[in-house]
Amino acid sequence: MRDLLLGVPPKDFDVATDAEPEQVVEVFGRKARLIGRRFRIAHVRFGREIVEVSTFRADPGTSEPEADTRELDDAGRVLRDNVFGSIAEDARRRDFAINGLYYDIADACVHDYVGGMDDVSACRLRLIGDAGVRYREDPVRMIRAVRIAAKLGLTIDEPARPPGELVGLLADVPAARMFEEVLKLLMNPAGPRVYRMLRDYGLFTPLFDQTAAVLDSAAGAASEALIEQAITNTAARIEADKPVTPAFLFAALLWPAVRERAAELERGGMPPAPALASAQSDVVGRQIQRVAIPKRFSIPMREIWHLQPRFHRRRGKQPSRLIAHPRFRAAYDFLLLRAGVGEVEQELADWWTTAQNDPSTPAPGSGASAPGKARKRRRGGRRRRTESA
Repeated sequence: MRDLLLGVPPKDFDVATDAEPEQVVEVFGRKARLIGRRFRIAHVRFGREIVEVSTFRADPGTSEPEADTRELDDAGRVLRDNVFGSIAEDARRRDFAINGLYYDIADACVHDYVGGMDDVSACRLRLIGDAGVRYREDPVRMIRAVRIAAKLGLTIDEPARPPGELVGLLADVPAARMFEEVLKLLMNPAGPRVYRMLRDYGLFTPLFDQTAAVLDSAAGAASEALIEQAITNTAARIEADKPVTPAFLFAALLWPAVRERAAELERGGMPPAPALASAQSDVVGRQIQRVAIPKRFSIPMREIWHLQPRFHRRRGKQPSRLIAHPRFRAAYDFLLLRAGVGEVEQELADWWTTAQNDPSTPAPGSGASAPGKARKRRRGGRRRRTESA
């Protein structure tokens, strides 16, 4: 409802009802299935779409303490909340007021129990209830505040701004859930604004602590620029309805930490190639404790990193072999990012840009022709040696 009121095309629609999850399954039969433990909801198939159907839940703040049957951990995070209630109670237990607006399809009207319409008019994101309590219930609300504000062009109300003392709670959120949240944060047209807000509010560190350490160092400016450009490029591709992959984005987000770790290992005497491979394992191994990265993305991510040193090998058959690699295009795009921030010479990126389209591009300083012509000369040379034998 909030998106429609703010003039933003909604990506999907959620349905809320007073029917309990099991009753929803009874109505829709095989088209419905129950998911979730913390919040039990029903997914209903509607053609090729999945409609999320949730049941109105009670607002624990309006009941006696002994009536609050939610399960909380020691930090106050909600582990299970399946206490059902009325639509008014459901609205009051939402995170932000603009998320507490309900469109009644029967009466064709909007129900507002928490002042959400006023916030829409003021372009304001306001938290329902006490920030300390609400963010402890679900720390992900802190990064959700940033995502919603950036996407809809809202100003975060002062009491709703993520408190610095609670930011560390994000480290306790399951890594698999954090992966999904990171995709929502950065793989959208508002990704560049989201990233800046994450940095401003200190929310980037609990997500990517190794990278944040590099960015906050004296030499972090180039790494910051690389990440910002990667996110900007991703946003532009999404806007243009072009394909994007989390592998490339994660490659950029973790590259500063990988490069720093590899340099540290080299200073300890390890050769460059083993140092890069070891650094990848070290960084990814730590990162997946915070934000899980499925193998279908982590494998191509590591291939992008692994191919970077090969761009410096421009003689003989090596360029042809690299161009034929299935991950070449992604690795080449990553090389352009690195050249754009001065991490490698622009001449190197320009050479590979030309080499893809002009097979006669010579290797620098060699006078040799392109890979294709070099192969012909070598084959010819082998024939002459055979004939003279």
